Amino acid sequence: MAIKLIGNWKKGFALDLHTKSSEYLGVGEFGRDRFDTKRTEIGELVYKLKYGADISSVSKLVDCIQQNIRGLEKLDYLVPVPPSKPRTVQPVFLIAEELSKRTRVPFIRDAILKVKRTPEIKEVFDQEEREALLADAYQYNDKYDLANKNILLLDDLYRSGTTLRVITSILYKNAMVKNVFVITLTKTRSLR
Repeated sequence: MAIKLIGNWKKGFALDLHTKSSEYLGVGEFGRDRFDTKRTEIGELVYKLKYGADISSVSKLVDCIQQNIRGLEKLDYLVPVPPSKPRTVQPVFLIAEELSKRTRVPFIRDAILKVKRTPEIKEVFDQEEREALLADAYQYNDKYDLANKNILLLDDLYRSGTTLRVITSILYKNAMVKNVFVITLTKTRSLR
């Protein structure tokens, strides 16, 4: 059930929504908001991988990508979006690495570098403000020659698309790529 994503890239898709529903349950004993969240099958796999370090999800997620998106083997490089924060397991790197093995499309882990910490933009809802916050947070690693290449930009979650738009602009302007294609594993229902 690939969902079309509109942006400054050539084509983009999310494999599925992240959640089916989320019901607020109130504040828990440690002072945190609690929710009863029902995730899609892919959303649950992403959640387990990202927050539970469940490596067994990687193969299943790559299976989903290959079942839903055709023509991946025609791309020149797979480029993951740099992680927003350090984790023991970096889901996008693991997925890009496995997808690269299966498609024989080279994976470049550090083609895009995160060069500046960014504030928690999940709480910023104005699109222009979000883009301004991220404008100088990423940089193209010019040790790679990506000019006139077709790039797959891979991320785990599409919320507003701001990070993907900023990185896509960098790839077109600084790396001079031919085309950027985007795949995210899941998409949120809204910005909030």
